[in-house]
Amino acid sequence: MRFLLTASAELPACLDMTKIGMLGTLASLLLAPVGSADWFQFRGPEGQGVSMAKNIPLKWGLERGVAWKKKLPGKGWSSPVIGEGKVVMTVARQEGEEVSLGVVALKVESGELVWKQDLFSPGAAEVRKRHSKNGLASATPYLEAGVAYVHFGHMGTAALRLSDGEVIWKQVFKYPPVHGTGSSPVVVDGKLIFNADGASDPVIVALDQKKGEVVWKTPREQKVKKTFSFGTPLVIEVDGRTQVISQASGKVAAYDPADGKELWKVLYGEGYSVVPRPVYANDTLYVATGFDRSSLLAIRPAGAEGDVTASHVVFKEDRYIPKTPSFVEKAGYLYLVDDTGSLTCRDGKSGKLQWRKKIPGNFSSSPVLIGNKLYLATEDGVVYVTEVSPSGVEILFELEMDERIFASPALIDGALFLRSEENLWKIGG
Repeated sequence: MRFLLTASAELPACLDMTKIGMLGTLASLLLAPVGSADWFQFRGPEGQGVSMAKNIPLKWGLERGVAWKKKLPGKGWSSPVIGEGKVVMTVARQEGEEVSLGVVALKVESGELVWKQDLFSPGAAEVRKRHSKNGLASATPYLEAGVAYVHFGHMGTAALRLSDGEVIWKQVFKYPPVHGTGSSPVVVDGKLIFNADGASDPVIVALDQKKGEVVWKTPREQKVKKTFSFGTPLVIEVDGRTQVISQASGKVAAYDPADGKELWKVLYGEGYSVVPRPVYANDTLYVATGFDRSSLLAIRPAGAEGDVTASHVVFKEDRYIPKTPSFVEKAGYLYLVDDTGSLTCRDGKSGKLQWRKKIPGNFSSSPVLIGNKLYLATEDGVVYVTEVSPSGVEILFELEMDERIFASPALIDGALFLRSEENLWKIGG
């Protein structure tokens, strides 16, 4: 079972479900038990980059404090996901113009290979259609009820049995990519949902979770010059109703998972190549609008219907907003790092800038927050552990990992997992 992300003004955005159980008196929360040993989707159990995991290392070396380091059978920028004692990632192997896209599962405890599965062999023309910073395995898998769902954008989607990697189904939903792929999938109400925002005719798509067949696809319809984006949907509950929040070029919209109907939308002009995943906390949805200059919008989705651009936007901020990394929220404050290393804190109610600190390096990886410790990794592989609060930030630790890092970290009790271009590291545990 999974849970729908809801918001509460009284409680933190991320709760330890194994300790809290069912809180029927809190009508704003719909919870199901999720153990701290599960990191089953992009940015963790709630998809928000916030963890309740305990005993996460604050310092380590290239060997000291490293439980294991394993070379992966292929490259990729997808983030690791964890479930049933396995770490799962997508990988790509390329020799000349011969490409194989697949998935690999390692044992959490030892890093030993459990299984690997080759899935798709895209043609040379498909392989060339990507940005120099992008790879061929950039979308993060989703684990649900013993199944691993993996997505390679226009090159293919598949469901595999988590226990042994046996393929349950494969599907190829074609669309014209720009700069490659990046949108990770989500599972809700028996459907696997992902964005397909390419060079033309952008859509959001739902596949049958068990069979892989297309259930619905909804055109974006907004008029923008550049239709390509790479956002990952977020499932929330608003007014007792499940909504799939999905960003595209020019807009963020909520969709009904049953039939794909657009419920409401907020337009943001010509913003394109959107990457950061939305954050939902305290009844407010926060989105970054992509290139050329990213803005941060705060939106109140309660009561929204149709075009609510003029009525439901709480604030808009334009300085130091990330184009690629997602951000986090805690206790009413947002912590963001932009692509060039400006780490900031903003008031979640007003958008007011609390502070800014420049961190050396460029960032694509999304930070994770454990308590008041924010973990970040630069594209060049420098990892930082910082202590953050509304009043300021302190760098506690930094280490050059000597490898490029674009993937976002994964966490379970006692361990931090970092994926570099060719290796997976388990720190602690």
